[in-house]
Amino acid sequence: MNDPIIRTDIAIVGAGMAGASLAAALAGSVRVVMLEAEDIAGYHSTGRSAAFWSETYGGPAVQPLTSASFAFLDGAGFLGARGAVHLAASGDAGHLDRLEAEFEGRVRLDRLDRSALEQLIPGLRLGYGEGLAEPSCRDIDVARLHAHYLAEARRAGADMRTRARLLSADRVPGGWLLGTTAGQVRADLLVNAAGAWADEVAAMAGQRPLGIAPLRRTMVQLAVEPATRPDMPLVMDAAGLCYFKPEVGGRLWLSPHDETPVDPCDVAPEEIDVARAIDRLERVVDWTVARKERAWAGLRSFAPDRVPVYGAADAESSFFWFAGQGGFGIQTAPAAAAIGAAMLLGRALPESLGAIDPSRYRPGRFDGR
Repeated sequence: MNDPIIRTDIAIVGAGMAGASLAAALAGSVRVVMLEAEDIAGYHSTGRSAAFWSETYGGPAVQPLTSASFAFLDGAGFLGARGAVHLAASGDAGHLDRLEAEFEGRVRLDRLDRSALEQLIPGLRLGYGEGLAEPSCRDIDVARLHAHYLAEARRAGADMRTRARLLSADRVPGGWLLGTTAGQVRADLLVNAAGAWADEVAAMAGQRPLGIAPLRRTMVQLAVEPATRPDMPLVMDAAGLCYFKPEVGGRLWLSPHDETPVDPCDVAPEEIDVARAIDRLERVVDWTVARKERAWAGLRSFAPDRVPVYGAADAESSFFWFAGQGGFGIQTAPAAAAIGAAMLLGRALPESLGAIDPSRYRPGRFDGR
């Protein structure tokens, strides 16, 4: 006997942070099914995050989403004290000037001289004399936040199907008939929250891909001597060469800030990127790398303008984009989900998001609409 067709109002392809947060915002108002290709949700990007919340991360177009997400994330206990330092090598102070200009009046950034930098970053090499403090930066508990959204979605009645890779997406009267490895789904609306696979899902559904590109980002966990202080800030090279932050037990998380174009896949770190990360760290501080304990890589998916995409493919479309969230999809999840849910349900934005113009993120911007 054939399995019965699952019927729902909204089918969301992808159950990472994007899909899970949107499902939690929608469930209770409409029927929602999340279709996750993997055995567990959040496997490719959400589960491999560097786990920080920074208002400057992602640039000025992303900052309103990040800032608007703070109240929920902090109030619910998902954020922890950290602080960040944007560090400039001698002769590179122009990077700090541009950062200040971009976020003037939006994000507090304090100039640091060499003496102040030495207090914050022990062992800082002599080639670094200026920096900017971003005191609002926080650690974020990514796993707990993702689990929260999944639990909230389920509690409100959402259905999540794992091992449900999308195989086909056909338009039928009144919506979509979706073929998956877990059976068929009949949905009125189809939401593309597939991350690195977003363009593939669009093409399968007969929609024009937007050029959302998956990029590999490498992370390394090191044991260093002396062990890192737990209160040390996140350190970001202002030229984009690396960033690092302390972790439990004196460990260090380090990234070479790589963005290597790859096909959507279960991405793994390349040894050259790990070596490059360690080399860049050693140019910044005089610490000894005692050992490399582990390395991993994740996928960060960007639209061509590096701004997220939220909205229907066109005014009459039942295909909804919720993708292109780069490396900032976790820190913007509360605001993004509220925007997406308001669009899908035809409701006004919450007052807390009143300063955000959702049209900034519309998919039609790529073809002049």
